[in-house]
Amino acid sequence: MDHLFTVVGGAATPVPPTVLAAEGLLERQHLQEWVIANPQVLGESVLVITSEFDRWADTDGVPARDRLDVLGLDATGRLVVAELKRGTADRDVHLQAITYAALVSRFDLDTLAQAHRDFRKGRGELLGLDECRQRLLDHVDGEWSPELLQRPRQVIIAADFPKQVTHTVVWLSEMNLDIELVQVGLWKVKDQLIAGFTKVYPTPEVEEFTLAPARSEAKAAARKLEERSRARNAVHVLVGAGLLPDGTLLTLTPRHGVTEGVREDIVAWVQQDDSRSSATWRNDAAKPLTWQADGKPYSPTGLANHIFTSVTDRKADGIQGTTWWDVDTTRVPDGADPDEWATLAGTSLAGLAKQFNRTGKDWTGLHTLLAAIPAGRWTTYGDVAAVINSHAVPVGTHLATCRQCPHAWRVLNTAGRISPGFRWHDPARTDSAADVLSAEGIRFDAGAADPAARLSVDDLTALADK
Repeated sequence: MDHLFTVVGGAATPVPPTVLAAEGLLERQHLQEWVIANPQVLGESVLVITSEFDRWADTDGVPARDRLDVLGLDATGRLVVAELKRGTADRDVHLQAITYAALVSRFDLDTLAQAHRDFRKGRGELLGLDECRQRLLDHVDGEWSPELLQRPRQVIIAADFPKQVTHTVVWLSEMNLDIELVQVGLWKVKDQLIAGFTKVYPTPEVEEFTLAPARSEAKAAARKLEERSRARNAVHVLVGAGLLPDGTLLTLTPRHGVTEGVREDIVAWVQQDDSRSSATWRNDAAKPLTWQADGKPYSPTGLANHIFTSVTDRKADGIQGTTWWDVDTTRVPDGADPDEWATLAGTSLAGLAKQFNRTGKDWTGLHTLLAAIPAGRWTTYGDVAAVINSHAVPVGTHLATCRQCPHAWRVLNTAGRISPGFRWHDPARTDSAADVLSAEGIRFDAGAADPAARLSVDDLTALADK
């Protein structure tokens, strides 16, 4: 974030940047604590294992003053080594990060559990070693993989980076070493300090077009990481977009990572107990599926692996579980419009995430657009979704529960009918949405609104641009 402004109407006033040192903020007591409290700056679904770690001093000969700033674990099963600098990074900061990554790459589950127990104890939380071990296992999507532990991801956070660092990090990334640069900025707005964290390398474009081809040629551990990362990203897209309401029914269709013979064996195994074929969705990024066969929560990949092992008695490897679960549109969740819900039929979680990976839960744009729809006009969930870069299903479910959405009765389904899920939030109201629309001048024919009064995507876009 290079520039920050305070905005009053049409006036935007630059906010002058400051630095941590000038504000009396320290690396360990402040910057490090920000990261520990907000581990999302290190990536999605990162659990902080420990900080200020120096337990290798007695065994490896590394001086005790060399302390790893923050050690995390992401949901794919990789360690995350974070090196923090409150000012401009040293010219050899990447060497420090690489050294710590090499040291922690030899850690096992017990070592990490011990470190986490000591870390939490230092913060007043008394946890048993078994409890810490289980916490780490539960955080990982799928089976615990020692191979992935050997490939830590590195994140360097600093106010700025010398060219020697950026050039070296680019080359290391091209050589298949995962290392990221995150810039921390500080601004003061009316005596209030505002901190911002911006990932400056690699950018999404670099990851997709430069680094991905090299990583696709890596060994088995890297391939496993990519499969898990795709699964995790799909789940985060769906949860972040609110695309599937809690309670959505999913059906099993084994696809990725198994042979045709194994698929046939799984189908036969499922036919022995119908509950094995179904799971319900919950908007939890860690374990969103509840399997009806045992009532336990799973990640999509974790459940696919469990089913594979139950059928074959072999350890699963490389399954992308989000391809195994399809939306069952025969049961419409509360608040969802049946016509819009039917458009999700036959699509897997992975397919939905790929199709709707730009959706989000920020409804500010929706509220602004709804306020601009005039009386005597109507539109559809799908048209509104197209304008705000979402999808008809989350738009419909949001309108069904939102108490701040203006003119919600002017949004109908694709057939121009009032959604069965539409409700007034005032229980005392006895009129219907059709009554209100009729009073506003919209004619209905056999329950469908006059198509001449419909606002198209282009019409809505024009309203949004005013």
